[in-house]
Amino acid sequence: MLADQLAYVALASNDPAATCHALEKNFRLPRTEFSSSEGPVPVFALGRSALAVFPLGHAMLGGAAKPGVNHIALGVDDVAAAQGKAAEAGARATESASGGLGGRKTVKLDPAGTVGVRVHLTERFELSPSANSPVERIDHLGVASADVSEDETVFVNKLGFALESRQTDMEVSVAVESFTSDKYGVVYHSRPPELVAGLRDLFVTIGDCELEFLANFDPRQAGIVDHGQSGTTRQDQGAIARYVASRGRGLHHVAMKTPDIDALLASLAAAGMTVIDHKGRPGGRRSMIGFIHPKSTGGVLMHVVQRQDEFDT
Repeated sequence: MLADQLAYVALASNDPAATCHALEKNFRLPRTEFSSSEGPVPVFALGRSALAVFPLGHAMLGGAAKPGVNHIALGVDDVAAAQGKAAEAGARATESASGGLGGRKTVKLDPAGTVGVRVHLTERFELSPSANSPVERIDHLGVASADVSEDETVFVNKLGFALESRQTDMEVSVAVESFTSDKYGVVYHSRPPELVAGLRDLFVTIGDCELEFLANFDPRQAGIVDHGQSGTTRQDQGAIARYVASRGRGLHHVAMKTPDIDALLASLAAAGMTVIDHKGRPGGRRSMIGFIHPKSTGGVLMHVVQRQDEFDT
């Protein structure tokens, strides 16, 4: 396995103040400032990992001009040794530097070797999470993909991360005909279900969370996106298809685990954040999920997750 810790997730924000306010005030995550080549970067501890907020164009983002989840940094004890492991797996370094966050040695891997996921290797972070936050850890990071079997080959077979699960999300339509007669009564006949939308999912464990690779089940279907409306599988498919078409494969969103999704969504809305889902809706791995509108988080797509084990308690 290349690394056992997800040190931090880099968020590229078009409004860093808004992103930091949401994380610090609404999610109550502890904030630490780390030095960088372009000034301090706020980092928020979450579980065994952290969220680092960068302004657009920051050098550590590779000049990214669009908001979103930019890269993940894997925490390792020996950056050079991890770099060698990655190269053996086909993920070669494109840049080495001693100027990572807080002066840590950092290596950037070529996204061509990591199916579009921007990955850095960095010396470890030791941060203490909040005991008073409504979110416990990063549940997963969504990755827009074109082929989850290729993702599995790279991240599981080559880089050595553990496969958590595979899943297929389907939305189907079932038409029902009725035949009503004054003599024979009513007869109902169901037609075979028709596929409306679908996604193939692959979950790979890194540290205390997963990467969720999502690929369009049927490339002939573009899906739809109704901005501001509560999501469906068809909308999720549309979002992934559009992202891959416009930006290519790569990190798409960040999801945080909470023990009470409805209470958290209500508190976020009461605090002035725009939520897309006002109540948790069914999601992957027997969970309930709820999305927050990116305009409340500096252009970064986030959602919260309540897992099945929370419902059983």
